[in-house]
Amino acid sequence: QVQLVESGGGLVQAGGSLRLSCANSGRIMYSMGWFRQAPGKEREFVAGFSWNIGWRRYADSVQGRFTISGDNSKKLVFLQMDSLKPEDTAVYYCAAAQSVHELYTGAPELWGQGTQVTVSS
Repeated sequence: QVQLVESGGGLVQAGGSLRLSCANSGRIMYSMGWFRQAPGKEREFVAGFSWNIGWRRYADSVQGRFTISGDNSKKLVFLQMDSLKPEDTAVYYCAAAQSVHELYTGAPELWGQGTQVTVSS
């Protein structure tokens, strides 16, 4: 059964915005975030945060343009993407883990199915 489900991907013009959502239908996971994978490239960390400690981090490539946030239920996570660039084109995956280290190093316990983001030039 699927525990993490992403939504909000689509086609957007360069300079535009999208907001991705991730819904966790199962047990609360205290560290959640987003990864992305472009064709021919490895999956890379984009943004993450922890519900229970003051940890929040972004990849250098999206710093200042993307914002990660969570719902009070601790079951819903968002990624607001502004000033999108063609190089942001990728499949974006929601991820969850119990520890910050597990999430940030690319070994989360749970993955979503992915949502496609395409940015036209």
